[in-house]
Amino acid sequence: MTSDVVSDLLAALPEGAVITDPDSLQAYRRDRAEDPDAGTPLAVVRATSTEDVQAAVRVAAGAGVGIVPRGAGSGLSGGSSAVDGAILISLERMREIRIDQGLQMAVVQPGAFNSEVKAAASEHGLWYPPDPSSQDFCSIGGNVATNAGGLCCVKYGVTTDYVLGLTVVLADGRAVKLGGPRLKDVAGLSLTKLFVGSEGTLGIVTEAVLRLVPAQQTPTTLVAMFPTVDGAIKAVVDIKAAMRPSMLEFMDRVTINAVEDMMRMDLDRESAAMLIVQSDESVEVAAQQIETIEQTCGLHGASEVYATSDPDESAALIEARRQAIPAVEKRGALLLEDVGVPLPRLGDLIDGMRAIAQTRGVEIAVVAHAGDGNTHPLIVLDPTDAQQRANAEIAFGEVMDLAIALGGTITGEHGVGRLKQPWLADYLGDDVLELNLRIKRALDPAGIMNPGAVFGAI
Repeated sequence: MTSDVVSDLLAALPEGAVITDPDSLQAYRRDRAEDPDAGTPLAVVRATSTEDVQAAVRVAAGAGVGIVPRGAGSGLSGGSSAVDGAILISLERMREIRIDQGLQMAVVQPGAFNSEVKAAASEHGLWYPPDPSSQDFCSIGGNVATNAGGLCCVKYGVTTDYVLGLTVVLADGRAVKLGGPRLKDVAGLSLTKLFVGSEGTLGIVTEAVLRLVPAQQTPTTLVAMFPTVDGAIKAVVDIKAAMRPSMLEFMDRVTINAVEDMMRMDLDRESAAMLIVQSDESVEVAAQQIETIEQTCGLHGASEVYATSDPDESAALIEARRQAIPAVEKRGALLLEDVGVPLPRLGDLIDGMRAIAQTRGVEIAVVAHAGDGNTHPLIVLDPTDAQQRANAEIAFGEVMDLAIALGGTITGEHGVGRLKQPWLADYLGDDVLELNLRIKRALDPAGIMNPGAVFGAI
């Protein structure tokens, strides 16, 4: 059976597209989440076109073999972890980007990096706003699969707000075009939106039509250091009540020190929290907003406030935030989360996570897209210490339970993947989970699309 499937793949696809060498397969087993339960694929198909993906899916469907789609492998929830005996379809070679300046749109293959789309758009005076911290090495296909957000989402929204159309290969090998280069279109159900955030469980995206906007104005950036987390969170709530900054980010003391260790930026290591805020309004409006933000931070006890409109200084400050996860990663292995809560409960979430860390004897660093309540708790552990790993896994679940109890979500932008699947039912509830499963079974009756991800075994 196994040899027949591989033979069929080799016959259906161009020379060199199918990888079966055991050593080469190892590179495709895990994404950035380092899922310890990742399997080994039967074969990897390195697709270069929608037709390649269709051919591979048809072989898999005919044999009843699972399919795992994979982009750049930058996912943080095990969404592209390999499955034993499944076919892994890599989209890394599908990187074409076409910009239509008149329509202010981009037609993009899934393997193109987020930063590459931004660069291509900028050549035409345009901008693609979604900006995950991993923008230099995460792919558009993965962004669509998880409905990724980023630092600018507090003002500009997330991936789904910019996806106008998709080409999707379904579980039976058909390719369908959903939506397209139209800003308004309400004909039929909103199937395009259904596939955004579906993590490869309903189909495989092979092309996306993305909305672009005029280039962002040069932002003014403010950094505020706080002696207490409570003061920083109160400042966040008041800032959001008064305006919509283009960025409003949070880093706690553990993260500040990790970033300072790596980047040597003269950050105050004694500060309990740091806010990075931007305004990209006109010069006059930005100046007014930054002045208001500075006053708000001072009102809530900020020990230091610094603002700059210099592009290079701003870029350096933002890079400190983008490097937060890699910096904390230098302290040990990570269990990464991205739970979110309604903004007024953000302080309760951070206080609760600090209590969990103390109870379980683990270190939890916290970075957050504070303006929308989406946090990234980073649980640091020594992977060779069995007791510490066990404590970390308990803390991982307790953080998700806490987010649910506060009216929040178990994932804001990283996706459920495989690592968070055990908590999905508690979050959704029985009725909503049943609706999800009904849609999954309608589009993938044999359960071959990314088996085990999001919904577990069905």
